[in-house]
Amino acid sequence: MGMEKEQKASQLRFPKMAEAHQAVAFQFTVTPDGIDLRLSHEALKQIYLSGLHSWKKKFIRFKNGIITGVYPASPSSWLIVVVGVMSTMYAKIDPSLGIIAKINRTLDTTGCMSSQTKNVVSGVLFGTGLWVALIITMRYSLKVLLSYHGWMFAQHGKISRATRIWMGLVKIFSGRKPMLYSFQTSLPRLPVPAVKDTVDRYLESVKPLMKESDFKRMTVLAQDFAVSLGPKLQWYLKLKSWWATNYVSDWWEEYVYLRGRGPLMVNSNYYAMDLLYVMPTQIQAARAGNSIHAILLYRRRLDREEIKPILLLGSTVPLCSAQWERMFNTSRIPGEETDTIQHMRDSKHIVVFHKGRYFKVWLYYDGRLLKPREIEQQMQRILDDPSEPQPGEAKLAALTAGERVPWAKCRQAYFGHGKNKQSLDAVEKAAFFVTLDETEQGYRKEDPEASMDSYAKSLLHGRCFDRWFDKSLTFIVFKNGKIGMNAEHSWADAPIVAHLWEYVLATDCFQLGYAEDGHCKGDPNPNIPYPTRLQWDIPEECQQVIETSLNSATILASDVDFHSFPFHTFGKGLIKKCRTSPDAFVQLALQLAHYKLVRNWRCSSDGGWLRQDMGKFCLTYEASMTRLFREGRTETVRSCSTESCNFVLAMVDPTQTFEQRLRLFKVASEKHQHLYRLAMTGSGIDRHLFCLYVVSKYLAVDSPFLKEVLSEPWRLSTSQTPQQQVELFDLERNPEYVCSGGGFGPVADDGYGVSYILVGENLINFHISSKFSSPETDSHRFGKHLRQAMTDIIRLFGFSANSKK
Repeated sequence: MGMEKEQKASQLRFPKMAEAHQAVAFQFTVTPDGIDLRLSHEALKQIYLSGLHSWKKKFIRFKNGIITGVYPASPSSWLIVVVGVMSTMYAKIDPSLGIIAKINRTLDTTGCMSSQTKNVVSGVLFGTGLWVALIITMRYSLKVLLSYHGWMFAQHGKISRATRIWMGLVKIFSGRKPMLYSFQTSLPRLPVPAVKDTVDRYLESVKPLMKESDFKRMTVLAQDFAVSLGPKLQWYLKLKSWWATNYVSDWWEEYVYLRGRGPLMVNSNYYAMDLLYVMPTQIQAARAGNSIHAILLYRRRLDREEIKPILLLGSTVPLCSAQWERMFNTSRIPGEETDTIQHMRDSKHIVVFHKGRYFKVWLYYDGRLLKPREIEQQMQRILDDPSEPQPGEAKLAALTAGERVPWAKCRQAYFGHGKNKQSLDAVEKAAFFVTLDETEQGYRKEDPEASMDSYAKSLLHGRCFDRWFDKSLTFIVFKNGKIGMNAEHSWADAPIVAHLWEYVLATDCFQLGYAEDGHCKGDPNPNIPYPTRLQWDIPEECQQVIETSLNSATILASDVDFHSFPFHTFGKGLIKKCRTSPDAFVQLALQLAHYKLVRNWRCSSDGGWLRQDMGKFCLTYEASMTRLFREGRTETVRSCSTESCNFVLAMVDPTQTFEQRLRLFKVASEKHQHLYRLAMTGSGIDRHLFCLYVVSKYLAVDSPFLKEVLSEPWRLSTSQTPQQQVELFDLERNPEYVCSGGGFGPVADDGYGVSYILVGENLINFHISSKFSSPETDSHRFGKHLRQAMTDIIRLFGFSANSKK
């Protein structure tokens, strides 16, 4: 039986000897009569097409580099300027104020040009110089214009005349048909706030969270820092801001992400879910075929820079696109002290994990991308392969789920040579990682709560060994056709992955589609070589490290308490009728829910729930973006403010009237929006203090103020997932095609992680995480209080809980 199984597995991988020979371009045999050379025309053809594909990519990158390099002008504008200069010269007009004549006299010294040639060369050189000067002027003017952020602080829906004039100037200097990276050199640098301003804003943010005595002590520390050590650290930070493109991003990537020695799984990586209700096919291989093809189409658009840059304020203000650069062909490489990010310019394969085996799948055939039906065929071949995992192979990826130091040491000791190195290189240099999961996940009407919780946990951590957590993207296809994504965090933030994910879901459903039988459209291609198994030789010592990593990862994963649910009582449509920001509305609901949860319940030592009368506010993190600036990433909005606390206290005070609560809500909402705008425009608190702390460490000086600030735990960490390509789904025509959003693990052991996405006008999806091991948290109770808080707040405006329209 064992021999038969081995032969069957071999037949699945190599059904024809001719296909096996495709991997070899030529064979030769030494005979008494000389060398007998046999060429494989098919292999030579594939080599030729592969080389042609590579040269095409190089040409496109070269062309795009020129177009982006001269933006906001265009290459054709050079010809217009030069022709204009030459025309004025022939009309006996000198547009150069004598510069052309000086160039002409300089060329005279060469003595190898005729008079007419010198005139032409002089005119071309001056025209080119004038063209370059115009580009620099336009670029600098655009940078100055984009440094203005007053439009963000204007009343919502009202645009002043000055702002309209400013918008017109921005559009004039922005050029036409920008590519993804066209605006990069025109974006302003992230400004360094004044130390006093940051310290004052910090004190304002913590005042409602501290006892009076603690706040007085912190005020003394902060004010002392602002006048003594702060200015010295600020000088170095200013110096860096003048020299570096962004004074925060490189330190943020290194010290917050790459130097973290804890597990990436749960603690750092995040996930994206499939469409909530729609399942376009239940055939696992078919869904993989369409979705992988859609991801590759997006990658091709990214390589060609055909993705349009994100523009705010009526397609006027560009956001930084730098984070797109490392989306594909990227892996995080473990190190003992710090990790590194490895990014390849190109990758022609993916690696697929199924039932403990790793398969390498080529993405091109005949010099083109594999079609959806061909990718489905390759996935089906993997699903049908009966071969068993090699020793240590099945749970190998648990190394990426555990602590970083054991993985780094194991990688150096056992994966630095031979077949292990070749196979690990295949994984780390793949375009992305794919898992064909053996479980069925997704929203089920008969059990919506448990099904969504299970789905979220599966995407976040799976079984701890069936996702490669170091890869920039791990694409997951479940047995019933549901899909999802797990993303490593260091290379980019969630909105970048969300942009890809929206494109993939829309392309899968509305452009590629499926045949009536659920398979991908098109025909299979039997000539495509089979996926190849990666070969491993994992010694016993390494297998023990794998088991240790898996045990610690399993403990971490089993401790995650997740609650993911759709809130469809009302959505942003009704909230906007209240003339308030939907994000501020949700943030205040989170504050109210958290306060009431802590106020009403605490866990007793015997596992029961006891009444507790004291409420409690906590330091709250909301992620905002700073991509209005070059290479900007995120900033923190401290959502728990004095104004939000006043509103929450009014909501739990039975003596307060609806009118009083509504007034306090509007004040708190305005405050939250103001804090968000400050964060977006470079006047946040936490990134500035973080960088000052890094400088203090470099200078080996101790700051009690900074040390205390950076050690404060974020017990409520929140993030909104933005919908950036609403036009892809057209929810008016396709109301059932709603996204589920994504989520992340709890940041603090005794806190919550909350992600939410406002979908269309009538749906908000929430993802709440915490830890079972904490007696102070319960994700499902939080969800219950959050639903109630949302409805309590909407009633302040005179709407019933079900008033969707």
